[in-house]
Amino acid sequence: MTHDDVTAEPAPVPSDCLFCKIVAGEVPAEIVATDERAVAFRDIAPQAPMHVLVVPRDHHGDIAQLAAADPELLGAVVALADRVAGEQADGQFRLVFNSGPHAGQSVFHVHGHVIGGKQLGWTPA
Repeated sequence: MTHDDVTAEPAPVPSDCLFCKIVAGEVPAEIVATDERAVAFRDIAPQAPMHVLVVPRDHHGDIAQLAAADPELLGAVVALADRVAGEQADGQFRLVFNSGPHAGQSVFHVHGHVIGGKQLGWTPA
């Protein structure tokens, strides 16, 4: 199935979605990479030497909603994360998606945290 074959109605976009505003160029961000389906920009509170957020241009609330609505778009987000890590962290990275407020999601537009640039420890909670 291609992107054009997806017939599901897109989720309504909240008018106050910060990441939609960044994608639209209405809110400044340090953009590090883009493609036709996703945008990558630096996290404002980095947790590692490389901490970039990758967001789809289309609004989806969380990773499960994105995967159900448009699996190819999820693949595009992961591919852009891999490209950023290849350019900035020798291709070694952690990709984290928080889903819901109890998991740490604070902006409800799906976004992957691409973290790397150093030896990472493991702190699951």
